[in-house]
Amino acid sequence: MVIFERLHADVVVPARATEHSAGYDVRAYLIGRPTKVMTAAGAVDREATRGAGAAYVELAPGERAIVPLGFRARLPEGFEAQLRMRSSIAFRKGLTMPNAPGTIDADYPDEWLVMLRNDGDAPARIEHGERIAQVVIARYAALDWTPGVVGISTSRAGGVGSTG
Repeated sequence: MVIFERLHADVVVPARATEHSAGYDVRAYLIGRPTKVMTAAGAVDREATRGAGAAYVELAPGERAIVPLGFRARLPEGFEAQLRMRSSIAFRKGLTMPNAPGTIDADYPDEWLVMLRNDGDAPARIEHGERIAQVVIARYAALDWTPGVVGISTSRAGGVGSTG
């Protein structure tokens, strides 16, 4: 069970789109505070623009943003949350997640955030409430690291592209 805490009354609980979806869609929460954006000139706080439709933050090509999700959560011990792009956002808007998958540890106590970068050629909007990423919950093992000798046991030595 994941313990979920809304930081704003209207935050939508992460949800799977279908019964067999691995990921839970998460939504941008942009209202009421600035979004941290890395521009060519450095980091700035950018307030959401309120237009005729939803409030939004716009990223110029090459800009990165730390997008708040409006909630915090506690995962069970032995689990992590892997943040990944929704493929439709990457395709339609040119937004990518430069640290994908981003990991949220079980003991992280603060608001969940998603880092996005505009890899497109035109400005890209992130709208308040938009499903911008997905979270896959994964079990992991914490193992001890012990000094020793590691010999080459196969022909797969050589690094990147070692299988041909």
